[in-house]
Amino acid sequence: MGEEVPMPWNETDVMQERMKFVCECLEGDEAMAGLCRAYGISRKTGYRWLDRYRTDGICGLLDRSSAPHRHPQAVPEELVALIVSVRRRHRTWGPRKVRAWLAAHYPGVSWPAASTIGTLFDRAGLTVPRPRRRRTPPPAAPLAHARAANDVWTIDFKGWFRTGDGKRCDPLTLQDAASRYLLRCRVLERLSCEQVWPQLDVAFRAYGLPGAVRSDNGEPFASVAIGGLSRLAVKLIKAGVMPERIAPGKPQQNGRHERLHLTLQQETASPPASNGIAQQRRFDAFARIYNEDRPHEALDQSPPARHYEPSPRVYRGRLRSPEYDDRHQVRKVRGSGEVKWHGKTIFISTVLIGEPVGLVELEDGRWRLSYGPLQLGVIDDKGRVHKPTRPVPENLDTP
Repeated sequence: MGEEVPMPWNETDVMQERMKFVCECLEGDEAMAGLCRAYGISRKTGYRWLDRYRTDGICGLLDRSSAPHRHPQAVPEELVALIVSVRRRHRTWGPRKVRAWLAAHYPGVSWPAASTIGTLFDRAGLTVPRPRRRRTPPPAAPLAHARAANDVWTIDFKGWFRTGDGKRCDPLTLQDAASRYLLRCRVLERLSCEQVWPQLDVAFRAYGLPGAVRSDNGEPFASVAIGGLSRLAVKLIKAGVMPERIAPGKPQQNGRHERLHLTLQQETASPPASNGIAQQRRFDAFARIYNEDRPHEALDQSPPARHYEPSPRVYRGRLRSPEYDDRHQVRKVRGSGEVKWHGKTIFISTVLIGEPVGLVELEDGRWRLSYGPLQLGVIDDKGRVHKPTRPVPENLDTP
């Protein structure tokens, strides 16, 4: 038979083999080099196990992690504590928002990547896994005319809920579409023109006039009257603001406002406050943080206040009926909601009682009917009003 070849330690009996090796070393009957050859290990490994046994006993023969005791890329504990504290204060903020907020408030600090911050949230138990859901793709075209501050304001009721005392809470929100600046967030008693107009009046006095105010098709923003006009829409036109309405059943056309409502719900009403007064305090605090502190991803992780400035169109509280140029024939709407036209009485709308409407003759002999910048329909030679499928602005410069 040939010479027996020494085999490396059997991994299933590692501790036993190491203990036998150390015992033979301590007995001193054989040199270290010969023992290492017999056990199939290097002399460096042999001396390491002998030193560990002398220092720590049998525990020294256990496997140890090869990971370094200090990680040069590890986030310092004081930064971890600050990151986690921001997340605890703003439980709906994700890693990117938290990182942007920290970078803005502590610009001299090298903050970890958003992915690392997300891992820190996981370790602290601050991440709630959400089920995946299919999402509707966003519309390809941006919101019309919302390229700069005050081009378009959006308005809507969030959707009512009950506060802790069981009473109904209806918050009205008003936002600048381009900058996402939250202009008003107030609890109202009723969804009516009498309740909504004072909120618009306050906003107009504080921030000036926008080009348009966009809403859905519900009361008090719209009605089933001609052109979808409501009393609130008439007031807007008399203030010098164009009322815009999204298409019925298309809330994505006001997607920025819908997203605001989701954040508002998460931050202030989950769960609701004990009563309406306490809930309004939450809304006020939310508006300050949302406008001045909370980073917004669509604004390059900066808050809306950095992008909003008041409108140069000053509002002094005066409402003026539209004026028309020489192309128009003007009729005032009677108390019955009708106008006299070519010997006929034509019903227009009771919403416009006392207001002037303008008529411009078209090439085919019909007459286009409008109220200020809003086209209401076309009157044919028999005195019938044909409503447009969707009211569109008329290309007029109104004072």
